[in-house]
Amino acid sequence: MPRALLLDPAALRERLATRYRNQCRDWLAGGGDWPLSLPLGVPSERQAREHPATVRAWQASWGQWTGSGEVQWTDRRWPLLGTQRLPETLTLDEPEAVAAFIGQAEEWQRARRRYLGILEIWPALAAVLPRHLEVLAGWPDRELEQLTELLRWLLDNPRSGLYIRQLPVVGINSKWLEGRQKVVKDWLGAIVGEGSTDDLYALTGLRRLPVLLRMRLLDPRLRQRIGGLGDIQAPVAELAALELPVEQVLIVENLQTGLALEDLPGTVAFMGQGYAVEPFGEIPWLGSLPCYYWGDLDTHGLAILDRLRQYLPQARSLLMDEATLLAHRELWSHELSPAYGRELPKLDAAESALYQTLCAGRWGPGVRLEQERIPWAYAMDQISELRSRGSLVPSRA
Repeated sequence: MPRALLLDPAALRERLATRYRNQCRDWLAGGGDWPLSLPLGVPSERQAREHPATVRAWQASWGQWTGSGEVQWTDRRWPLLGTQRLPETLTLDEPEAVAAFIGQAEEWQRARRRYLGILEIWPALAAVLPRHLEVLAGWPDRELEQLTELLRWLLDNPRSGLYIRQLPVVGINSKWLEGRQKVVKDWLGAIVGEGSTDDLYALTGLRRLPVLLRMRLLDPRLRQRIGGLGDIQAPVAELAALELPVEQVLIVENLQTGLALEDLPGTVAFMGQGYAVEPFGEIPWLGSLPCYYWGDLDTHGLAILDRLRQYLPQARSLLMDEATLLAHRELWSHELSPAYGRELPKLDAAESALYQTLCAGRWGPGVRLEQERIPWAYAMDQISELRSRGSLVPSRA
């Protein structure tokens, strides 16, 4: 007879441990059907005759049991083996008994004590706290105190406008909050109630770190206007306030590409933003300038271009066409997670056709030409050709 049919204390502990993991959060909030009665697997006479040693060991394990719960025994009258007293079920009256059985009594008691204590302060957390059992059962006391002190302060100061570093709560800093922001958002959101947001800064009233953009001034005259600086990383609001005679804009996805760009009259270049193109819509002077986007030639690059046009509708693509792709077959790589099947309504006809072709896998699955793989001389020749056709500001050199 397979031993698994007879549940000795060790085998039952494994099953209870699984049940505890799956249901303890519900139990913490008062759920579950109690008492819990667990069958131990009473054998038939035939099984007892065929596996006497296994049955005796199982029988003895429960006869010596002194742990939590109550074992119920039953008498079986068998024709050949006579009357046998066998363990039939184990009854556990409450979740604490289950926790004790599997060696989690201390953690359960701590979680339950903290659950009830926090509910006395904030009853609105009744449904939220069980989702954070690791906090209730595992966090050190001081860490939980810091969390509750932070919540109290945020509730008393809902629109402080402070940076995290400025919070007057002992032990709270940016690293502390960044590592625990899900707990803070869940708890504070439940306390604040309907209409709360998942945005940490909107929810807490704390000040966001400024969004920084990196910009290069590719014209010596522009650099002279700001003391010779040519490579600037600054908050969006500060860049928006600049008053410079800029004539055109390059936006390149790759940072090193942006750093390597040669001088172009009247031109500034932004670099390294990826999908985070929203800040470009916060710089008013960009909206009236010719703008060129040069990104990876793949589904994600085209998706970024589409996204950029939500903020700069006049943006044109650069080196992101089928001819460029096919001219560099030997440099192709493959996207691990292509952006297939998206609606990209702001692509022009040629760009949209290229996107659909990439999605269809005409040249193979996940084909991409990364911007930094294109030979530099080829890229600069293309830019020079655009200049000569008047698509970019002509060189004054």
